[in-house]
Order: sequence, then C-alpha cells, then structure tokens
Amino acid sequence: MASVSLTVNGEAVSAEVEDRTLLVQLLRDHLRLTGTHVGCDTSQCGACVVHMDGRSVKSCTVLAAQASGADVTTIEGIADGDTLHPMQQAFMDNHGLQCGFCTPGMVMSAIDLLKRHPGADEATIRRELEGNLCRCTGYHNIVKAIRQVATAG
Repeated sequence: MASVSLTVNGEAVSAEVEDRTLLVQLLRDHLRLTGTHVGCDTSQCGACVVHMDGRSVKSCTVLAAQASGADVTTIEGIADGDTLHPMQQAFMDNHGLQCGFCTPGMVMSAIDLLKRHPGADEATIRRELEGNLCRCTGYHNIVKAIRQVATAG
C-alpha cells in the first residue's frame, strides 16, 4: 500500500492506495470526482485529462503514488463557484459537445493548449487535440469553442 498526499482542486487530500492505483482511479473511486472519465484504458482517448502541477496529463498514465505532493486540478475545479470557466462557457456557447463523455478531458486539454499557444489558430488547435478523441461531433464545434477563447484573450 502507498500513502498518497496531494492537493486536488485546492484541497489537501490523502489516501492509502494499492501501489498500482492510477491517478484516475484515485480521483474517481477514492475522491468521488467522477468528471474525469476513463474512456479507453490505453491512453488513446484523452477523456481522463487533468492538470498536474499546471500541465495537462492523461491521468490513466500516472500512478497515484507519482502524483504524491502534486497539485491536481480536475474539471470540477475550474469553475469559479456558479460561474463557468471561459472554456466551459465557450463549449456551451458553440455546442462543442454532444454526449459529453469526452468533454471534461477536451476542456482540460484546451485550457492547457491555450496556455502554451495563446491565440492559437485552427491548425494548431487541431494538431494539439490529436490525443483527444470525440466520437460524436467531428471536432468542428470543439475547435470553434477553443478559437472563441483564443481570440477573446
């Protein structure tokens, strides 16, 4: 068993987990933060993306023990009370979601994308989203939502 202590969405948390426990399992199963999704079990889809120490990571590829001491932000931690994060609002404004399964990971990836590429153009956005799969939208409205935030900021 591993003793894990980290900050999640601004709150200090700790847990005893098996050594093989993944960060996504810690978030979903132990902390009940179910906005982070498990979509593929192979690190292909991006539904599990969270921010760890300010960078997006696929939480299905990180052991919980590796995250000990880290600052983790999940989709539940980006809104300001009842006010959506600008990226969440843009996804809503542009219908950048359908079934919603990929949306948390897509939003978290998009926030990191614009942090690294402020004002990103469509080609950059499409290239940067290659690690995130959406089986519903065809990406057009997702890209449109990200461009809305990129051009606003």
